[in-house]
Amino acid sequence: MTDSAILWYANRATGAICLVLFTIVVLLGIAVRLRARLPGLPRFGTVTLHRTLSLSALAFLALHITAAVVDSYVNITVVDVLVPFASAYEPLWLGLGTVALDLILAVLVTSLLRTRIGLRTWRAVHWLAYASWPVALIHGIGIGTDSGATWMLWLTISCVAAALTAFGIRVAHATRESRRTPAALLHTAEGRTAELRAAELRTRAGASS
Repeated sequence: MTDSAILWYANRATGAICLVLFTIVVLLGIAVRLRARLPGLPRFGTVTLHRTLSLSALAFLALHITAAVVDSYVNITVVDVLVPFASAYEPLWLGLGTVALDLILAVLVTSLLRTRIGLRTWRAVHWLAYASWPVALIHGIGIGTDSGATWMLWLTISCVAAALTAFGIRVAHATRESRRTPAALLHTAEGRTAELRAAELRTRAGASS
């Protein structure tokens, strides 16, 4: 097997893994937003798992890009990776992948500068992570050599179905929240305050005993 063939297989494999990992990251991001608790994990476990898998997805994305650039069978340069639609090879499909990468890089940079730019700005930019997912998906379908394979077809369908379901739940939750009256919001706030006070009293009682 030649080096080019190895890089080609590596590119295909890492592309499929990126699809799965980034889909899970999107699902966990929505779960964190909804303050959902995964079975077997504490409440903060969802956030930790989201961050860990995000880093893993970025690592496989770096491998995916490296394999594409190093492979001499197709001429893809670093400029093609960073500048959308600049490549002579499949400019549309590769350009969409570049757009997705640039969006992810924007999220990564702002996450590193989160304490400096403020939480509101970070959250606004963080929405780009959700936008990068469908763009990357279209990139993979258009340029992927396995997109017509049965296993890849079902993998793509499963990821799309999971993402659409999660987005549907998120939209439904946001709709319910927007319809809540001020009185209901006040009641909820009072209930949470009472819970916090009760927890504080239990803590004090335990400490005094």
